[in-house]
Amino acid sequence: MKKDDVIEVKIEDMGVDGEGIGKADGITLFIKDAVIGDVVQAKIMKMKKSYGYARLLEVLTSSPYRVEPKCPVSRPCGGCQLQALSYDKQLEFKENKVRNNLKRIGGFTDIPMEPIAGMKEPYHYRNKAQFPIGRDKDGKLTAGFYAARTHSLIPVDECYLGAKINEPILGKILQIMEQEHIEPYDEKTHTGLVRHILIRFGFTTKEIMVCFILNGKKLPKQEKFIAALTEIPGMTSISVNRNEKDTNVIMGEKTITIWGSDYITDYIGDIKYQISPQSFYQVNPAQTKVLYEKALEYAGLTGTETVWDLYCGIGTISLFLAQKAKKVFGVEIVPQAIADAKKNAALNDITNVDFFVGKAEEVYPSYVSEHKEEAKAEVIVVDPPRKGCEESLLSTIVSMAPERIVYVSCDSATLARDLKYLCGHGYELKRVQAVDQFCQTGHCEAVTLLQRIR
Repeated sequence: MKKDDVIEVKIEDMGVDGEGIGKADGITLFIKDAVIGDVVQAKIMKMKKSYGYARLLEVLTSSPYRVEPKCPVSRPCGGCQLQALSYDKQLEFKENKVRNNLKRIGGFTDIPMEPIAGMKEPYHYRNKAQFPIGRDKDGKLTAGFYAARTHSLIPVDECYLGAKINEPILGKILQIMEQEHIEPYDEKTHTGLVRHILIRFGFTTKEIMVCFILNGKKLPKQEKFIAALTEIPGMTSISVNRNEKDTNVIMGEKTITIWGSDYITDYIGDIKYQISPQSFYQVNPAQTKVLYEKALEYAGLTGTETVWDLYCGIGTISLFLAQKAKKVFGVEIVPQAIADAKKNAALNDITNVDFFVGKAEEVYPSYVSEHKEEAKAEVIVVDPPRKGCEESLLSTIVSMAPERIVYVSCDSATLARDLKYLCGHGYELKRVQAVDQFCQTGHCEAVTLLQRIR
């Protein structure tokens, strides 16, 4: 086989990002948009020694698991890698993905997996969306998303993952931009004004935030935008973020509120959070509640424990844990996140938490050496970024010998790697659950419990 060959393939498996996997002439092929059980016609795009990548041309025989995507542009957009796969099969794929990574990378054989936690309605769950603004191929002003691995703008009338309020908000903004001849940003020429529109929605409070990300200092016809947007029930915050750099980074450093509050509020369970345009906040509040309640269950708190929450962010898990712990210490390297964590603790009248800025592998042992028994943890919780934990942090955790470690992960490959280290240094894997935090995509969260071996 060689590049540009057209071949027929039966899809026997799915890759980590939801791409179809089949074999032709003994060569493994990865085919985006094909689902397990399909027989497809595909064109070879790139060949390596023992595998290749192909583009789906036609589904010759549909899989019994194939469904019609709700979104008409799901394939070119690429944001929903699994929308053509039935939801039951999506859940099975994700549970197997976590299990297989624990086997293949972690070396675990007897895995105590619990059934994956899915959603009853796996659409319109995202409380945050960032829409690039541009012109389509006909020159029409539009909002949408960039196609996967490109900066080609795909117009999107309705995103089936986002809150339903997004569509009327974007409609009003685009209408005024057209009327007032306000130009969208052009990446190629670094001209134009409006780069992105950020929308946040509080699913519990129904509060709405709109932030204009500009290649400039001021939003023209500001009062006209404000008048139109404040007609929408729930509008709480309208702001402008300045990003005049020639960069792919979406937001700049400076945000100015032009109407209403600097933030919106929302809840995860009974805990209330203030959310600003640049706050890190989980995008699926319903499943975040499921995830955090499971983490709290795994922590096994009785009210007498000291807990350290490493990579605590704005304190989301810390405040959940504080409801049942004696004391919680949160550590995060981002100063603004810790400032938000302290505000959120005060907002909820939670006084049994302390937050520290810095690297967890430095802050934690230093504090313990100074405060001895007061700071010794019975439980340590980690929720690291996709790259997982630094080995120095894992070594620190092991040296502090907590009774239980609760590891929350958004990447089961790095989770498996880190669990292998921890279980090689005195811990046993006791419980595992996958949580479908990102429905219709190939991504999945997992929460695990490790118990110290006595």
